[in-house]
Amino acid sequence: MTLLEEFESDNKTSSYPSTIEGFKLWVSGGKKVDCENILDEPYWEGKENGRTAESAISTLLVHLNRYAKTYSKSAIINSEFSTQEDFIYLINLKAFGEMNKMALIKKNIHDKPVGMLIIARLLRQKLVEQTECDVDKRSKLIRISEKGLVVIERQMEKIRQATNIVAGNLTHKEKMDLIRILNKLDAFHYPIFSRNIHSDELISTVYDEYTFNIS
Repeated sequence: MTLLEEFESDNKTSSYPSTIEGFKLWVSGGKKVDCENILDEPYWEGKENGRTAESAISTLLVHLNRYAKTYSKSAIINSEFSTQEDFIYLINLKAFGEMNKMALIKKNIHDKPVGMLIIARLLRQKLVEQTECDVDKRSKLIRISEKGLVVIERQMEKIRQATNIVAGNLTHKEKMDLIRILNKLDAFHYPIFSRNIHSDELISTVYDEYTFNIS
């Protein structure tokens, strides 16, 4: 109690935050720069028990992915789409044009078996078409069909509503900041994903190659 009283008195002329962390820094003779870092840090669940920022980021990304899937599922009710992946494949084909099967699968961050099943389903529904590649006759090019364009346009309003909901109550600046951060994460992970490292070796390989002292 005596220390707390001294902290409150001393803090009138210092820059320590009026928190437990600020008190700890005051006791240990922490520097002003440390206090500023604490003020910049947000709270996350379990932080007071030693949970790391990396753990919080990983969990929040999983949660957000599940929220997005819930809204996407609602957007395709009573449509020709079986899953959200179906319309995402079509949206990519509409936006980027025809491409071979593996390029389309990698664009959607899927393993080959999963991606091939989705493409086969879209072909059966005649939402996409495939043609031979002029450069490599063994390769098939996939493009969105006229039916696919009609079907996706029919659902586009609900899809736009779903994407707006996912962005939640973020301001324009926060959206731009988030895009920059997510682009940085995507640029880090995509080359690793593209190497198709076996699951048994993935973590050890990536950990050996990166120090994670990344700013």
